[in-house]
Amino acid sequence: MNKPLIFRMLISILIFTSASCTHQPTTAIDKKVEALLSLMTLEEKVGQMAQITLDVIGNGINRHESKDSFAIDTARMHKALVEYHLGSILNTTNNIALTPEKWNEIIELIQNVAINNTRMKIPIIYGVDAIHGTTYTDGAIMFPQQIALAATFNPIHAYNMASVAAYETRASGIPWNFSPVLDLGADPRFSRQFEGFGEDPYLTTIMGVEMIKGYEGISDSVGSSYKVASCLKHFLGYSVPVSGKDRTPAYIPDHVLREYHLTPFKAAIEAGAESVMINSGIINGVSVHASYDLLTKLLKEELGFEGVVVSDWMDIINLHTRDKIASSNKEAIKIAINAGIDMSMIPYEYENFCNDLVALVNDGEVKQSRIDDAVRRILKMKMKLGLWERPVTRIEDYPEFGSEKSAKASYEAAAEAITLLKNIRNILPLSKSTKVLVSGPNANNMRSLNGGWTYSWQGEKTDRFAQKHNTILEAIENEIGKKNVKYVPGVSYVENGKYFEDKEDLFSQAVIAAKTVDVVVLCLGENTYTEKPGDLNDLTMSENQLRLAREMAKTGKPIILVLNQGRPRCISSIEPAMEAIINTYLPGNYGGDALADILVGDVNPSGKLPYTYPSYPNSVTTYYHKPSEEQKRAEGAYIYESDYNPQYEFGFGLSYTTFAYSGLKLSTHALNANNSIYITVNITNTGQRKGKEVVMLYTSDLFASITPDAKRLRRFEKISLEPNETKTVKFNITSKDLAFVNTNGKWITETGDFEISIGNLKSKISYKHK
Repeated sequence: MNKPLIFRMLISILIFTSASCTHQPTTAIDKKVEALLSLMTLEEKVGQMAQITLDVIGNGINRHESKDSFAIDTARMHKALVEYHLGSILNTTNNIALTPEKWNEIIELIQNVAINNTRMKIPIIYGVDAIHGTTYTDGAIMFPQQIALAATFNPIHAYNMASVAAYETRASGIPWNFSPVLDLGADPRFSRQFEGFGEDPYLTTIMGVEMIKGYEGISDSVGSSYKVASCLKHFLGYSVPVSGKDRTPAYIPDHVLREYHLTPFKAAIEAGAESVMINSGIINGVSVHASYDLLTKLLKEELGFEGVVVSDWMDIINLHTRDKIASSNKEAIKIAINAGIDMSMIPYEYENFCNDLVALVNDGEVKQSRIDDAVRRILKMKMKLGLWERPVTRIEDYPEFGSEKSAKASYEAAAEAITLLKNIRNILPLSKSTKVLVSGPNANNMRSLNGGWTYSWQGEKTDRFAQKHNTILEAIENEIGKKNVKYVPGVSYVENGKYFEDKEDLFSQAVIAAKTVDVVVLCLGENTYTEKPGDLNDLTMSENQLRLAREMAKTGKPIILVLNQGRPRCISSIEPAMEAIINTYLPGNYGGDALADILVGDVNPSGKLPYTYPSYPNSVTTYYHKPSEEQKRAEGAYIYESDYNPQYEFGFGLSYTTFAYSGLKLSTHALNANNSIYITVNITNTGQRKGKEVVMLYTSDLFASITPDAKRLRRFEKISLEPNETKTVKFNITSKDLAFVNTNGKWITETGDFEISIGNLKSKISYKHK
């Protein structure tokens, strides 16, 4: 495709001299943006702020679906792109993955119209949710979900996943990815917990920054044909609604919002993230899409974010239809755009959005300067991506698409993520001659290994696309031979049912089969879901699955419980009867292979829990809980006691070897605002196998003006040790690592004593301002 004439002319314009412009361009791209902006009509600017889903211009009977054999309806596309000047399209068609060749064909048709048939010749920016691989492209490598990447405690896996996803998304012709998710997974009831990095702000920050580097390049090379623009989700406080259900109200004090939820977003913005998607919910009674304080004052002004702020699906109109703070769709548009939204993910009725926003500007309800600010951001992102020079990318230029190298990276991430939680009498690893029954609804199911956002939104189509990969059953058969493996499901998920619906499936036969083998590998967990369809009413594992576990246990045969789930379902009623427990999270297409290798000892497990695993549905808290949540028994007339009783603590995970911590040393025990404390500790592999250990440094504020957290993770490093090998791990911390946000919204480090803990070792330090 030839470079448009108008863009070549704009390259020669060095400075924009319009007297009405108050924005001062400073870079070459800024100058090009201002020149282009000066030539656009109001209608053309508003069009750039509008995003529609692909089916709107498809060949279906209506805008909500297309025919199975998708084709673009040229009249619909002309209306959207030429008459209404739309600037962005998202999503796949009919909620299903397409081949990269089909994606290339679609994108090229769209860009041909945008560049050759419109007055301003501005390329479309296409976006998708490629959150653990290129979700909607057949043949792409599916990595473990973010929650599993967090369990590796190894940032290289976050980087690798994002780098491969960027490459394969660009191979599909798509330059904008709605990822990463930086919401804190502090509530295990939440249906999108698996999409984030768990409950800890520091772990989320480290992993999130690595994903930005993977998506956009280490040195701001987002214009590379192998990179994509990232989009941070979901600003801000999305994942902790009071009910635990998606898109319902949250109540978060400002100091809590800033200290815990804002930190990962701030770091990712500083790392260069190009766009931000907004929380669909409500915080402290205010719809986030309507919050000028959060979107403009905090995000754009205080954090200095210069990228694109995009709404989530239908969330501007939801201000009217759901949240009832706008009396009409037009008023909802006014509120959201004035709050700071730059682009509306409409996604269907674009005419209403465009016509209403133009009218709002003409009536003085939305300032022209607000429109210019939004469009300036959108055009800048498009230019940084090189869309004028390279509006279409093609699969033939991406020889590493679906490569063995990328598949190996996915497998390695899964192998480091899978977490051994229990191993009584060292039943694991198994001998390869062991006679095994594999049972449970997750045993022979590629869908549950991957979770939502896999080949479709809810992941229900995964088995159609992942047939070449191994389920848990198939991977175990490959490891120890089919002659040593029996399979009876016992319980299965209801086909085409809701994610929580399961049923007996050869239940009694499964129990009988358990009596004939040496070991049962019982694969329980969840079917796939995300967002509202994944809401739950009870965090306890389903009764059918629990009953299967109880009946299996009655046989007296040892049971290895394999958990395959997006969030930690409560298992306290069956946990004592399990000989071993392994949490696989959502490990992706190579998760079955990684699990089988761990079961037989070819891989030594090294994953650690990135969340607190609750024992009971009403015992949901984080490891950084407050002292009042863990009180010793009081003496006297009133017996006050508070039981902190997780099934497994944050950071917990076993190995087939053992590690000893020794020699904790600090360079000083006195910290002030101008120095650092350098900390060393020795880790020794005291077992007989090579293994990996995550060394975690925590601090505890012993007394503070706001009741302090029990402890906070400040540093971590994953190391590999041969048997009898010792390594010294070095950390350093500053006063900033001891700070918290006070009720005035300010970061502060208070004079006082603190405790540093690494493994079973502890040491005290003191802090003074000078």
